[in-house]
Formats: sequence, structure tokens, C-alpha cells
Amino acid sequence: MIVSKLGLAAVLLGSLALGGCMQTTLSPVTDAAMTPRDRQLLAHPPYAEAKIPDQFQRHIVDYTRKEQPGSILVDTDARYLYYVLPGGKAIRYGVAVGEEAMAFSGVATVGRLAEWPDWVPTKDIQERLGPYPARVAGGPANPLGARGIYLYQGNKDTLYRIHGTNQPEYIGQAISSGCIRMNNADVIDLYQHVKPGATVVVLPPGQSA
Repeated sequence: MIVSKLGLAAVLLGSLALGGCMQTTLSPVTDAAMTPRDRQLLAHPPYAEAKIPDQFQRHIVDYTRKEQPGSILVDTDARYLYYVLPGGKAIRYGVAVGEEAMAFSGVATVGRLAEWPDWVPTKDIQERLGPYPARVAGGPANPLGARGIYLYQGNKDTLYRIHGTNQPEYIGQAISSGCIRMNNADVIDLYQHVKPGATVVVLPPGQSA
């Protein structure tokens, strides 16, 4: 269901106060960003649908940090990704992050964006988790899911991504892969907002937002 701007405004005005002055509300569910291919591929996914806990569902929240609108912040400890909006707001998504020894942290930029990306397992992944084919075609069974947002530092690919998943049951957890996983509906929603060159800040463990 596509939610009108008026409906969105009503939801925002009906926000509930949590944690003192924090305003938060569930973000309206919409499939407006989905393409016909998305709908076709996600109609019968080859994995079990997972009930995402309420705190890791998509919310619109107050945002008081210094990152500029259009930026992304990943709170590794809390398992949240924030897309910063104008006016002191952000869209907050639940994510799965890498275990501490394998998680990326620091400042990067969005170097590339891809819909239903192919997955090329790195040598490290092949050694730890393989064997895998040299390339896995994009699709709902692919570990990168519906979208890939590729993190670069300078002109160099860090090999870390924000991406969808074929294991939505892990949202809200720290698991072996170092990348930042989102459920496919959320990464499609995020993808429609993100621009190439956008700043991505990934907080290290122990520095929760």
C-alpha cells in the first residue's frame, strides 16, 4: 500500500515519545520503491519469512548527531542503520552486522549501487565458509539480496557492502560476515534514497550512537 504524503504527516504527528525526548514512529510500509522484477523475485522467496522484532522494523526517529542529510550512519552495537533526513529526522532500519573481529568501521563513501547484484565470494570467504562458485548470479537465493550499496574509501573498494539478505532471521544480530545486512524490503527502501558519493559512517563496537 502506497502511503500518501498526508498520511505520512499524520503518522509523524502521531509519534510516541520514547526514551525521554526521542520521538519514534513506525515508518509507513510501502512497496512504492519496488520494481516489477522485485515483485516477481520476492513473490515466492526460497527462504522462510522471518518476523522482524518491532525494534528492528523501519522507524522514523529524531536524529541529533552531526551527519548531514543524505548520509548513512551504522550503529554496530545497537544493530541500527540510520539514513539521515532533513529537519533533525532519520529513517532507522534494523540490520545484521559482522562479528567484532570481522566488522568494518570507519568512514566510507557510496562508490557503487546495484540492483540484484551478483556475488563474487572473496578468497577469505572461500577459505572460511566455502567452497562457493566463483560468481553467484543475482536473485532471491543470493546472499547479497535485492540491492548492494558498495563502500569505498577514496577510489578503492573496501569489499564491505550494505546489502539485502536471504537470511532475514539474523536481523538484529552480529554474525560471521563482516558486511551490513538488511531485509530485502528495507534495503530496497534505503536504495531509493541513497546517492553515489554519500558519506557512510560505521561506528566501531563500543561507540553506540
